[in-house]
Amino acid sequence: MFGSRLALAAAYADLLATEAIVRGLIGPREVPRLWERHLLNCALVTDLVPEGRSVADIGSGAGLPGLVIAIRRPDLHVTLIEPLLRRTTFLDLAVSTMDLDNVTVRRGRAEEVHGEMEFDVVTSRAVAPLDRLARWSLPLVRPGGEMLAMKGSSAPEELETHAGVLRRLGGRDPRVVRVGEDLLDVPVTVVGVRKA
Repeated sequence: MFGSRLALAAAYADLLATEAIVRGLIGPREVPRLWERHLLNCALVTDLVPEGRSVADIGSGAGLPGLVIAIRRPDLHVTLIEPLLRRTTFLDLAVSTMDLDNVTVRRGRAEEVHGEMEFDVVTSRAVAPLDRLARWSLPLVRPGGEMLAMKGSSAPEELETHAGVLRRLGGRDPRVVRVGEDLLDVPVTVVGVRKA
């Protein structure tokens, strides 16, 4: 899946298994399943992103999915938006350790960037319920771009519940997509919403 960038993905996995645990960004019980549950499922999201786009990952935490997206797809420019200092410190360390020139780390909340920056795609993973997530994400999406939110199995119900909020925020063509059904035991569920 990572092709010629497998060594970078492995370096990131090492950082997650060491520094991210020491800094309290992931739990030690996640180490045995780093690849399947974190790296591979985040990498699959890139199958939904067209070539050469700008991507913002909000609530990046330890860099999931943003850093994985940047590792797998050097054609994308990825901005990691994260409010907590200890997390942005880790993200800066990861970016410099792997010498990723297609990543920018931005400390702050998504709302603080509204009106200042726009992106072709805004991603997130397990950040908030869909209505709140849309309020943070859609203002950052360039018209014609898309919000891609990694969600759990309740994504269809969540989409139905919050369809009105998505419309009011300029969201169009909401859909639930499953990627990686042929690769992972549990495929990745993504809610995609286009910006009018």
